[in-house]
Amino acid sequence: MMISDDTVSAKKPISRCCFIFAFLFFSSQNAVVSSPPFDTPVARPLKKLDKHVVLLISTDGFRFGYHFKTNLPNIHRLIANGTEAETGLIPVFPTVTYPNHYSMVTGLYPAYHGIINNRFVDPKTGHVFTMASHEPEWWLGEPLWETVVKQGLKAATSIWPGSEVRKGSWDCPKGFCQHYNASVPVDDDVRVDTILSYFDLPSSDIPSFITIHFDDPDPQGHQVGPDDSLITEAVVNIDRLIGRFIDGFEKRGVFEDVTMIMVGDHGMVGTCDKKLIVLDDLAPWIKIPSGWVQNYNTLLAIKPPSGRDAKDVVAKINQGLRSGKVENGKHLKVYLKENLPSRLHYADSDRIPPIIGLVDEGFKVEQKKSEGKECGGAHGYDNAFFSMRSIFIGHGPMFSRGRKVPSFENVEIYNLISSILGVKAAPNNGSDEFASKVLLPRK
Repeated sequence: MMISDDTVSAKKPISRCCFIFAFLFFSSQNAVVSSPPFDTPVARPLKKLDKHVVLLISTDGFRFGYHFKTNLPNIHRLIANGTEAETGLIPVFPTVTYPNHYSMVTGLYPAYHGIINNRFVDPKTGHVFTMASHEPEWWLGEPLWETVVKQGLKAATSIWPGSEVRKGSWDCPKGFCQHYNASVPVDDDVRVDTILSYFDLPSSDIPSFITIHFDDPDPQGHQVGPDDSLITEAVVNIDRLIGRFIDGFEKRGVFEDVTMIMVGDHGMVGTCDKKLIVLDDLAPWIKIPSGWVQNYNTLLAIKPPSGRDAKDVVAKINQGLRSGKVENGKHLKVYLKENLPSRLHYADSDRIPPIIGLVDEGFKVEQKKSEGKECGGAHGYDNAFFSMRSIFIGHGPMFSRGRKVPSFENVEIYNLISSILGVKAAPNNGSDEFASKVLLPRK
């Protein structure tokens, strides 16, 4: 069934400043943590550091519920002594890596920060954006590392999408801005230890805002889907890395001072090749050449050539899909982008192709039939699907202990961190009031 248009909240204006894993069962069985201590009504004072420091940790493809798969003592320690989005963090659409990571650090929906997919074509220049594109003209908005540095503080990043882009006040400083190099294996332990070493620097040199992006458990999810033991192994390793941070902070006496925010960029759902919608099957109604298609799989994006009426193309595609003669056709609905549900915020950019197809959970779109019948996992679907949700855990002086808050969209994270650090936020799509609803007030 397609999600109804009003499932998620409508668009916010620019402002300043199934798989639930039977999670209640798993949380009661596996969250072996001590009861949170009595909390104070205001933010706790810093004990050793002389300023607030935020460490933003992203674990790619960490679907909400993964943290109930097995005993994860370090993650559950943060939950028990911090604040959690009780039913997960809501990603932006499309629910893929680069748009979501950049939304978290700019507070903007993809239509406004410009990274509308992991790969797309600029309609003006014809240039293709890929995950290796670091030219500043692609990356709009003001990411947090730029906001922080512009206001006299220091920042550090480790393989966070967009952080290698030299833009505004941010020059990706050596030693504080780790690049991604596909030819060099990433050693996550070394990356954690590098961040911990910042806390051995003089106080004035400790970055106020730090990001790190872990690849797992996304590749495992694509390989085997969300329910395999391989996911459990990957999540256990993430918990180990969180523990490495905690141990390092405790040895330095700063664990209660450092704000740790753990998030994911999107979820994951199981797929099989038998759940395909094949564009060539639409030939009796309309032929869709591969040259028209800019994105397949979990999001269909089509740009017809000039001279072809996009509205007519949409009508003929939907006629075929509704005919009952296209296999799995009922699991795809195609729109002119301006007619997409407004809650998706996916129209106000010329980088977004004129025709967008929303694919039902677990299904994929391909040009031709394939012989393979392998199963795995995917994401990129409508962000109203629960399977696309990830996690939010906040631990630190301004987060209540043991508190649960309702789910929220990840564009709110920018204002949340700006508030903790006391910096003025750039214009964004988040809510000015959100931080005050989640954070403890300052004394």
